[in-house]
Amino acid sequence: MEITIALAQMAIVPGEPDANLRMAQALAEESADRGADLLMLPELWLTGYDLKRAVELAAPLDEGSFAHMADLARRYRIHLVGTALEARPGSKPFNTSALYGPDGRRLGAYRKVHLWAPLGEVEHMSAGEEMPVFDWPWGRVALAICYDLRFPELWRRFALSGAQLVLIPSEWPVGRIEHWRLLLRARAVENQFFVTGCNRAGAGTDGDYGGFSAAVDPWGQAVTEGGAEPGLYFATLELGEVEGARRLFPFLADRRAEVYG
Repeated sequence: MEITIALAQMAIVPGEPDANLRMAQALAEESADRGADLLMLPELWLTGYDLKRAVELAAPLDEGSFAHMADLARRYRIHLVGTALEARPGSKPFNTSALYGPDGRRLGAYRKVHLWAPLGEVEHMSAGEEMPVFDWPWGRVALAICYDLRFPELWRRFALSGAQLVLIPSEWPVGRIEHWRLLLRARAVENQFFVTGCNRAGAGTDGDYGGFSAAVDPWGQAVTEGGAEPGLYFATLELGEVEGARRLFPFLADRRAEVYG
């Protein structure tokens, strides 16, 4: 079954949620007008990495930033995914990716498992402990966030749980953008599923971000890839290609888990 995904490669303005929300609204409207089924927003799209205010900015699921995502999905009748800080009473918030349907209902959520210490995530966030895979109209989908891209064990778990597509919002820095481009392809080809990554672009007070949002097929080929500048990129994916790739080249069936330990 085909799905058209819009990748909103935003230039997030740290500390200015109203400006970021206006950008997201315009991108959601354009995505819907151009026939997208799903809009992807970058990691922490509303606030950027304002982690010293993490507790203040965090909200329960479906409130605060999450409510904005639900409203955009409902208003423009589109599926939507992005991340925000999820409040955790008595502790540091999670960085949570939430997937909403066109009726504004939340279809799934994932809390970032791997935290990037040099940026202050360990100091200001709690790490997630679960790796869910969700059913939706196009099949099975999993969610990941930014630094998770460097951990193949997580992605293999997604594959073994039946994921056909993994959605990964990110704020990946410009200095390591070739790692981002390489790892999106690696995670797709080694697990024989689609990977779509939506990255932040442009310079901000919290760093310089590299763009190159992309959708990659089960053979490791880019269906679409953006450049370094902000923009809106579209990819139409046929998720049935996952089964075809695995049937033609069934190396996942040759895994020897009993040897790996």
